Amino acid sequence: MDEKQRLKNILLKKSYRKGTFTLTSGKTSDFYVDGKQTTLDAEGSYLCGKLLYDLIRREPEAIQAVGGMTLGADPLVTAVSVVSYLEKGPIPAFIVRKEAKGHGTGNYIEGLKNMPEGCRVALVEDVVTTGGTLLQVIERVEAAGFVVGLVVTIVDRQEGGAEILADRGYPLKALFTRQELLA
Repeated sequence: MDEKQRLKNILLKKSYRKGTFTLTSGKTSDFYVDGKQTTLDAEGSYLCGKLLYDLIRREPEAIQAVGGMTLGADPLVTAVSVVSYLEKGPIPAFIVRKEAKGHGTGNYIEGLKNMPEGCRVALVEDVVTTGGTLLQVIERVEAAGFVVGLVVTIVDRQEGGAEILADRGYPLKALFTRQELLA
């Protein structure tokens, strides 16, 4: 079984739920993908990191850091960074805070010392619905002087997020769309 199929099996077993759920966006849905149940699983974390790193390294322009919004992206950016090191193409990770740090530096972004000034970054998210979280991350990352070169997710729920991001010039790449995950 290939890595993508193994990841799909883990997502369906650990993260996918049917029922009635209220999403971060405020929308109600008949299914939920709790990405952290997969990204915090040892094999799931490795497979997410490996498959996302494969997407990142195929970019025509080099990606020099990988990050996302805390908490959902934390295990993903760590997994990608560790896999990149193991595959001899190290990419540092960074995390974007929901609120600026209340003491010390007051930064929104953690990991700045590992990032070249003005570098090209990839942003990751476990699940995308409306793209709202990613738009917030993009805003903070660009305000800090970095270039968003790639936006990727494990699951695109196919509920408008990809279109909203594309309209703003950030095409979304997904390991799985809702349709692919449930096929």
